[in-house]
Parts: sequence; C-alpha cells; structure tokens
Amino acid sequence: MKSQGVIRNPFAFYFPIQRVFSGSIQTPPILTGLSRIINNMRILESAIAMESTRQDLRLTTFVVASVFMIVFLVVSAVENNSVILNEYSAVLYCAVICIGIQWLAWIPASLGQTERYYDLTGGLTYLTVVGFSLWAGSQSEPPSSRELIVSLLVIIWSLRLSVFLYLRIHRTGKDGRFDKLKTSPIRFLVPWTIQGLWVFLTMIVVIVINSQAGSASALGIWDGIGLSIWILGFGIEAIADNQKTAFNKESSNQGKWIESGLWSYSRHPNYLGEILLWTGIAFFGISCFTGLERVAWISPIFIYLLLTKISGIPILDKRALEKWGDDPEYQEYRANTPALIPRLKKK
Repeated sequence: MKSQGVIRNPFAFYFPIQRVFSGSIQTPPILTGLSRIINNMRILESAIAMESTRQDLRLTTFVVASVFMIVFLVVSAVENNSVILNEYSAVLYCAVICIGIQWLAWIPASLGQTERYYDLTGGLTYLTVVGFSLWAGSQSEPPSSRELIVSLLVIIWSLRLSVFLYLRIHRTGKDGRFDKLKTSPIRFLVPWTIQGLWVFLTMIVVIVINSQAGSASALGIWDGIGLSIWILGFGIEAIADNQKTAFNKESSNQGKWIESGLWSYSRHPNYLGEILLWTGIAFFGISCFTGLERVAWISPIFIYLLLTKISGIPILDKRALEKWGDDPEYQEYRANTPALIPRLKKK
C-alpha cells in the first residue's frame, strides 16, 4: 500500500513548480505577483546599495580632498626654513607619513571591519613623526634642547593616551563612533584620513621646531611657561581619564554619569587637559618661529575647535542627553557644571 501524504521521491515537488515557471502550465496570479515583488525588492536593494556607495564615495572624496588642501596650505606656509631632503621639505615628508600610515592601517582594518587598532596607529604615527623630524633636523644641526624637550613631551603624552585608549576599547569591545563607518570600506577611510590630519595639525609646532635648518635659539621664559602649561594639561587629562576608568569599573555605576573628582568641575576635563597641553607645546615656538612659521600655532586652535565644536563635546553631549536628558539629577549636573572650563566657584 502507498502511504498517504508521504512523498517518496524527494524531488517530486520540484517538477510542478518547474513547469509553472517554464511556462508549460499557466502561472497562478498569486505566484506571478510574488515573483514580481521579489524581483522589485532585489532591484530596490541593488539601487539602495549603489546609491549608498555613491554617497560614501562622494563623502570620502570630499573629505580626502579637503584634508589634502589643508595639509598643502599649511605645509606651503611653514616649510620655508625647513631642512630639504631630496628637493622636498622635511615638513612635507612628515605630512606624507601622517596620512600614509593611516591609509596603510585602513586596509586591514576595513577588511576586518575593526577599529581596535585605530588609537594605537595614531600613537605610532606620533612617535614616527617625532623620530623622523628629529632625524631630519639633525641633517643641519644636532638636536637642540628645545627640540629634545618638545619631542619628549609628545612621546610621553602619546604613549600614555594610546595605551589608555587601546585598553579601553579592548575592555568595552568596540568604539561606538565607528559602528556605522566600518561597515563600508569607502566610508571607513574617512576617520583614518581625519586622524592623519589630526596628527599632522597637532604635531605641526613640533615638526617645525624639529626640522628647522640652522642653529636654534636658546631656551627662554616662553619655553618655561609652555612647559608649565603642558604639565598642568597632562596632569588634568591623566587624572580625569583615571577617575572615569575607576568609576566605570564599579558595577554599581553602570549606566550612570560621573560627577565626582575633576568631573564635578567640568563635564569634559580630559578635553580641557588635551587643549592645555598642546597650547603649552605651542609656546615653545614663540622664541624660534619667524614669518609664516607662526601659522603652526593653528595647532591648539584646531584642537579647541575640533573638540568643542565638531567631534568631541557635541557628540558626547548628544549621547548624554539621549541617555539621561529626562533625569532631573543629570539636568541639575549639566546646569551647574560647565562643559569645559571650570568656574572659580562651584554652584
């Protein structure tokens, strides 16, 4: 006896469907409609993907072109007194290193869709540029005390911050800033290119000091003031980072904002420290910059504008308002605590 409801041939169901779509029998309207819907969905998905790729390409092209233009203008302004290597200024070589290392790191990062080594790559770039600029300047004169001091300050800052950020991202598993960027290799090139610009513009004072041809002027009062400001800024940034790390390690603080220590005086004390320390380094150029070399003082201005107007505080404040905007205690903290510069008296 044949078993009822059991298909002995596993491919028996295929042949009627094959006949339907081959035209040997009339296609039911519902199947025709379903087929059209599926085809339209595929076409729409392809169109969306193509449009997204075009938008990513336009955005990335604009960012890369803008970065190149900014770098070209700055290099052209400050390179007049730079050591020349194979007909090109050491300042230009430093700019190429800043962008080149980021682009090389972008290749494996985009293939793996990971941002784990983004901050370490930035730190490596700082160290590479410090070493190269010192070597380039030594082709004219041995490194001066000023050159060694500013280079040491950058090395100390870079090692501390890079290790701190690397450990933080390995502890949390990811950096939310990159969630929508790393899914597209073209789009993911944007933060890497911007990091190259960030390194170049923050380092431009040190690059100009280290790569100057001829004898350096003696250390003076401005260098002492610069060192004092750097120490203050570095201390504020390091303490603020350590306080927040300790706060986040406490399980009872999960999902809460920090408002103790330096964070009770400023909502972003780490950014205040960052701005101060690069301002301190800029002071080292007062005694030795001439003419358009003073354009290098764009460094602390760039850092201030980027952290307070573009990427730093605006993004973090937006996230904070999304999380705690309806919390009266957070509203009170936000109202009584300045975003960056502390008040002389706390409210």
